[in-house]
Amino acid sequence: MSKALVLGGGGITGIAWEIGILTWLQEAGLDLTGADLVVGTSAGSVVGAQITSGMPLAKLYDRQLAPPDGEAAAHLSRVGLLRLVSAYVTERDPDRARARIGRAAHRSAIRRPNASVADRRAVVAGRLVSHDWPETDLRVTAVDVHTGRRKVFDRNSGVPIVDAVAASCAVPGVWPPVPVGGSVYMDGGVYSTANIDLAAGYDRVVVLAPIAHGMGPLPGPAAQLDGLPGEPRSVLVTPDKEALAAFGGNVLDPRFRAPAARAGRTQAPDVLRVVGDVWEG
Repeated sequence: MSKALVLGGGGITGIAWEIGILTWLQEAGLDLTGADLVVGTSAGSVVGAQITSGMPLAKLYDRQLAPPDGEAAAHLSRVGLLRLVSAYVTERDPDRARARIGRAAHRSAIRRPNASVADRRAVVAGRLVSHDWPETDLRVTAVDVHTGRRKVFDRNSGVPIVDAVAASCAVPGVWPPVPVGGSVYMDGGVYSTANIDLAAGYDRVVVLAPIAHGMGPLPGPAAQLDGLPGEPRSVLVTPDKEALAAFGGNVLDPRFRAPAARAGRTQAPDVLRVVGDVWEG
């Protein structure tokens, strides 16, 4: 019986919320970190790398509660978000839409030389517990800025895990695209907020998705999960009302990290039964 854990994107608060849920579930006797496959997109790539590192979830949770001293909030402006959505609306080919977004991300990075790839990589490296790929089948998603096509990194890709995660977290218009292995990549969430299709063929699938909706014409997590072939036993967990409030007005603001982590713990008892039925039933 094969099991897949899919961790969607959702900024700093998404990382904290996912870890909060996973930590409480483990304490309640339901450990999802033993999945045969872990799929991480953007924030989910950070969580995926952390929970497969060997560090106990309790310590990972405590890290989320640390004061955000010296950490600055990033912002995706409304104009930037509108440009993302409009690219999908005006381009019939999704790959062309993503390539258009990639070109804009390149231009933005050129105009903001202080937001260097090296600086961003250092931030990501500091968030990861280990800089080695785990034995677990961890797959990290990103998007090629030139072609608009998805790239899936794993331990066999010949790419450092820090670079793979930095690429997966390179929100266009916020963080610069990341050169990796001869190309340049941006946030995996530009292809899909969760990339649930990578769990095709697994018997049990649990999805934690901080972003419950799609982007423009792209399907959201619920539609993606429904589209998995073979009708696996599956469940989608998205933030409840209290968690969304804890995220604040900016998912890229570290001030909301601790409240989001606590909100994940608080929500976890409500999903214990349904997740347990899928994972162990």
